[in-house]
Amino acid sequence: MDIEKVKPEAEAAAADSMKIRITRRLRANATQVGIIAVFLLVWLFFIVAAPDTFLKPQIYNAFMSTIPFFAIMALPLTMAVIAGEMDLSFTSIMALGMVAFIKVFEATNSVGLAFLSSLLTGTLAGLLNGAIVVWIGIPSLVATIGTQFFWRGAVLVILNGKGGTLVPIKETLLRKIMVGQVAEYLPSQMLWLIAIAIGTWILLNRHKFGAHIYLIGDNENSARLMGINAKRTRILVFALVGLASAFAGMMSSMQVSYFWPSLGEGYLLRTLASVFLGGTSVFGGVGTILGTFLGSFIIGAIEAGIVAIGLTGFYTQLIYGFIIIVSVSMHAVMRKRMH
Repeated sequence: MDIEKVKPEAEAAAADSMKIRITRRLRANATQVGIIAVFLLVWLFFIVAAPDTFLKPQIYNAFMSTIPFFAIMALPLTMAVIAGEMDLSFTSIMALGMVAFIKVFEATNSVGLAFLSSLLTGTLAGLLNGAIVVWIGIPSLVATIGTQFFWRGAVLVILNGKGGTLVPIKETLLRKIMVGQVAEYLPSQMLWLIAIAIGTWILLNRHKFGAHIYLIGDNENSARLMGINAKRTRILVFALVGLASAFAGMMSSMQVSYFWPSLGEGYLLRTLASVFLGGTSVFGGVGTILGTFLGSFIIGAIEAGIVAIGLTGFYTQLIYGFIIIVSVSMHAVMRKRMH
């Protein structure tokens, strides 16, 4: 056998094998590759169009101080959408959790108990959402539209439409941990966002709970035949959305040291746009935490970028709506081709 002839053939075969592996890897991670490309292109566009704004550190400090408020809710909402569900009540749960915080703090003067009561209230609200969807059988979109009004109404009734000051907790350790500054330039809420993103990524990609979410979203009947408790999984997903919403509500209110009963009303479009722009399919079974994380920063940068390049802020909602329509349409086309 001629070794000199065999060697080039082996090298060619190895190169072909490498190309095949790379192609397969790109196809498997096409959604994530796509959102990374979009993220870089959007940022490059804003840097070129508004260098005086996007080449200065102040704008990035502002992003890290504000984007986590809705990005933290977008992460568990991604899991809900992957499971084939939708939750539109999270903005009202933000306010509901703060009602629990204020009432418990007024009664006990304990920041720790107020914090835990807020998280518990958000979780219970999410569990109730899940129970209505799973046990009664109401579609999640319809059910959470109803509970969105219900939770907001409960907030207004309990507080008689009035807000509440958080000045008494301004110097507490809890507020510093939630919305303080690390090394005088890194907002604590950004660290919370990173930690929650890592936690949800592990839960979705390295735990059987996440595998169950994907299977249920892809085909719930098949998931049940495999022995997966689909009802329990779906209820727990709603509970996680409620928990994150209460946490985000506390963080947002502590940032300004005041609570308004309208808390969260401006976050609905941003949160949904972050999820869908990040590659999560409204039909279920497809989505990534990385995509939502990057999508949140794209959405968070749009308003500032629009103003920085000389347009009015009226374009913001137009662009948010366009993003949602295009994202859902792309997934619909891809779904048809797959079938």
